[in-house]
Amino acid sequence: MYSNAYIFKYASIMVILVAAILSAAALLLQPAQERNVKIEKIQDILRSAHIPSTTANAEELYRKHIIREIVINEQGDELSVYSNGSFEKGDIRAFDVEVRAQQKIKKEKLAGKTTQEPVYPLFVCQKDNDTLYIIPVYGTGLWGPIWGNIALKSDLNTIVGATYGHKGETPGLGAEIATSEFADQFIDKTIFNNNGQFVSVAVVKGGVAGSNVEISHGVDAISGGTITSVGVDNMIEHSIENYVPYFKKIKAI
Repeated sequence: MYSNAYIFKYASIMVILVAAILSAAALLLQPAQERNVKIEKIQDILRSAHIPSTTANAEELYRKHIIREIVINEQGDELSVYSNGSFEKGDIRAFDVEVRAQQKIKKEKLAGKTTQEPVYPLFVCQKDNDTLYIIPVYGTGLWGPIWGNIALKSDLNTIVGATYGHKGETPGLGAEIATSEFADQFIDKTIFNNNGQFVSVAVVKGGVAGSNVEISHGVDAISGGTITSVGVDNMIEHSIENYVPYFKKIKAI
């Protein structure tokens, strides 16, 4: 029979060995994991502009079509511009800005908990002869984070494409926001009304038809996914409104 001391020592050594192996594996896999996250982000950006890509050619297509990365502040000023592999202004790449973190900063600033200013990433895409502006969006669904990208035409008003994703929405219900059937509803919708006022695009429970929302500013909510649909509605409005001052400045030039 083995003594208690021997068993304790053996178990301790095994725990240490397993922990060391798992730590080493995590370190070895981390670069691959980070690259996969980067490629997925690139593909989502491109997909909002209807540019299909694979893991093999995503980075090449990104360099070809995303001609500028811009970081702006709440006043609509350009803080940083990255183009053709170098900075024209500033030192922050839009690709590296975490939208979730900036939303937290904005909430803390409104609550008087910080004086830090939030910043917002914007991607300028050249596709054929069109210039598109791609806005990353982030929000909260029923069970966790939801996110996406919305591409606007050069008029800075008309949506040309959108993509959405989620962490844990219910399959067949809220998870339907990630389908093309839902996202394609946003094509040709507009975020400003005829008076130039920002109105966003509403996700309407029960459908746009028969509601008081103009068809050009609304899409049908997910049937059975009310809370997720409300989350998407809030996400779009609260994300895009951050870019309105910048868009108005561009239009005034």
